[in-house]
Amino acid sequence: MRVIQRVLGNRSEAAMAKRLHHLEHHGAVDVLRVASADVARRRLRATTQGGEEIALALPRDQALFDGAVLVLEDHHALIARVGAERWLRLAPASIPDALELGYHAGNLHWRVRFDGGAILVALEGPAEDYLVRLGALVTEGRVAHSVDAAEAG
Repeated sequence: MRVIQRVLGNRSEAAMAKRLHHLEHHGAVDVLRVASADVARRRLRATTQGGEEIALALPRDQALFDGAVLVLEDHHALIARVGAERWLRLAPASIPDALELGYHAGNLHWRVRFDGGAILVALEGPAEDYLVRLGALVTEGRVAHSVDAAEAG
């Protein structure tokens, strides 16, 4: 099992892109698929698309991201591919509803981002499971909701 202890760079960096382009033409670039929910993890065991078992052990100051170069050798490279994250957009109808929504999101330890007057919740399961937890906020129409398929910025 290969242990990877750091991210070497981004596949879009000029120097990396040139070396990767050459390796891609020789079928020497392997891909590690990482679920969006796992991208914040520093420790991870996984199998690449090419069948290699790896153990990720990143330092605290490094994060995994789509296009992260994990291995770059003369005859082999490994690139991380992160799945598109889905977000539940929650838009409260009033300030009191916004406060209650914020309370629930924090109390439930949901990973969130803000977009204007809406809270975006990273989906790590079915959207319905999140909506049920909000109870009356949703059933009484005090929070409008939709699912955004693309990753939120």
